[in-house]
Amino acid sequence: MSNKDHFDSVWDALEDDPVRQENLKLRSALMMQIAEQIKDRGLTQNQAAEVLHITQPRVSALLQGKISNFRLDSLVDMAHRLGMHVSINVAA
Repeated sequence: MSNKDHFDSVWDALEDDPVRQENLKLRSALMMQIAEQIKDRGLTQNQAAEVLHITQPRVSALLQGKISNFRLDSLVDMAHRLGMHVSINVAA
């Protein structure tokens, strides 16, 4: 058995900065939920782009999980446009 590091999240393994790790986790969670809503509604990328007020290439990037292309605030906006409620729990 090898002595490998254990990480709670892929973002913990890829990013050393804990602030950036948390931001990536939040963005990833939102992106997955938005993508699931698009799929569940049977929206084409063009239809999703219209609902989200973004371009079709941006929808494609979102569905491909290109997390570096999206800021947290823009993902919150998109979720809201899909009728989703986004809340944040803050704990010490």
